[in-house]
Amino acid sequence: MKKIWSNYKQTIILILSIIVGAIVGLIFGEKASVLSPLGDIFINLMFVVIVPLIFLTITTAIIKMKSPKRLGKIMSRIVIAFVIMSVISALIGLVSTYTFNLVETKDNSKILELLDEDSVIDNDLSLLERTASLLTVSDFTEILSKNNIIPLLVFSIIFGLAIRKSGEKANGVTKILIGLNDVVLNIVNIIMYYAPIGLGCYFAALIGTYGQSIAVGFLKTFIIYTIVCIIVYFIFYSLYALIAGGKDGLKAYWRNILAPTFTALATCSSAACIPVNVKSAREIGVSEDIAETTIPMGTSFHKDGSVIGSVFKIMFLVYLFNMNPSIWTVLGVSLLATLLITAVPVGGGTISEMFILSLMGFPAAALPILTIIATVIDAPATVLNVVGDTASSMLVSRMVDGKDWATKKPEELDLLDDEDFDDTDTEEVVEVKKVEKKENKPKKKNKKR
Repeated sequence: MKKIWSNYKQTIILILSIIVGAIVGLIFGEKASVLSPLGDIFINLMFVVIVPLIFLTITTAIIKMKSPKRLGKIMSRIVIAFVIMSVISALIGLVSTYTFNLVETKDNSKILELLDEDSVIDNDLSLLERTASLLTVSDFTEILSKNNIIPLLVFSIIFGLAIRKSGEKANGVTKILIGLNDVVLNIVNIIMYYAPIGLGCYFAALIGTYGQSIAVGFLKTFIIYTIVCIIVYFIFYSLYALIAGGKDGLKAYWRNILAPTFTALATCSSAACIPVNVKSAREIGVSEDIAETTIPMGTSFHKDGSVIGSVFKIMFLVYLFNMNPSIWTVLGVSLLATLLITAVPVGGGTISEMFILSLMGFPAAALPILTIIATVIDAPATVLNVVGDTASSMLVSRMVDGKDWATKKPEELDLLDDEDFDDTDTEEVVEVKKVEKKENKPKKKNKKR
């Protein structure tokens, strides 16, 4: 019980504060707006730290980036599996959110007036036009604004690459940036101590001003999202396991998937689940090189729960602001926000939400709404993020080691070292090399006792 409390403490406190804020708003109505300044303090603090957070986390991530040896064939199959599974997850999110309205309110104009501090929603621009206009700014100082997150992302990536290219000459800059990154992350941690009060007061003012429609929307969003996660967990992941390993693979999957599932629920951290997830994949029959490559990469670049969550966040605001984006726009933004932005090790969630606001044209002041949604769906989203990596490792095994991978012995799967592969090798050549190496492998002599 103590372990669960320590892992869930922050989430539980945030949810309780939001519930208390909602109750206060429903009881006192518009009088609850007196609490709005306390919510504004939290929002303003987050806005102040968001620019240095994005710049430093992305830049230092690129500086620290390493390129360990990986088989070209495995890497290409990993990319294929991640992209296909992420697109399917996004489509599932789209179908569910287009089927059910997440929130309904007649106060759109009032909400826009409250939230839209200094940004305008332009529905006439296409996705390509909006992307082009958001990639750059005309002056360096404009990058330092929370309204220009995407140019900041571009600059941060270029800056990080430039430091790597400079080599040892930039060692001093690297140390300073890494130190500053630690400082900013500690600032975020300090601000988050105030989050329960800030979000609680913000929610009380929001519900008190605009009634029950938004509160019902959050509850409705959580219920629909959880149902979708259950469907994906039991049906779609079973299908992936069946496609990857047949009936034997499906049985092995369900024998070993509960450990990663409960670890994800207990920690709400994909990274914390890597050891148990790799172990489960190995017990299913996934080879060591595939398991130890697919799952760590999946922690950053493959997040089915987060993809579906991004769709829900976008559609929540779409219904709230009465917008009508194309399906392709929602699909593209949700995939970009998850596959690219959440790959940032720390702070990826907040950056992803700001990315959604910027690219979709939503006001930056709507960030707390997305933060609340992210909080309530955190546990089921983490489960899909973690278990999805196990399923993807099985699919990669199917593509790399053939349809009988699940029944092969470990030594039959891991016969080749990195140096045995050539980039030009076809699947047939690889199989021949495996057979040759197995035949040439010296047999161990039995020692006489």
